[in-house]
Amino acid sequence: MVARRARNPEEHLSARPPRTSSRRSAGPEALSLDPIIHERVRLGIISALAVNEVLSFNDLKKLLEITDGNLSVHARKLEDAGYVRCTKSFVGRQPRTEFKLTPPGRRALENYLQQMESVIRSTRNK
Repeated sequence: MVARRARNPEEHLSARPPRTSSRRSAGPEALSLDPIIHERVRLGIISALAVNEVLSFNDLKKLLEITDGNLSVHARKLEDAGYVRCTKSFVGRQPRTEFKLTPPGRRALENYLQQMESVIRSTRNK
């Protein structure tokens, strides 16, 4: 017997059995994760800067494989939070933007990593 393809998305969805969630509620560690760092691109920026003293805008863009606009928005959020320092200069006539992790940014990353390790430990112990 060949399954009939739903003609419209609503028909297809109504044919599915209702979902039952087997997920457990998040522990307190997961609820207190820093929302500034927890976003994927910002975590990538912070992580890259944690292992590199300074990275240029173009270095980060290539490393994270993101667009100029996406990097600009996320870097600005990290800068506004005091987690990264942005320095703009010129090399010859070329503008150069460099980013560096600040001490509060390093502490925030270390705290975030400790919280994630705690979440992982509590998940594995259940």
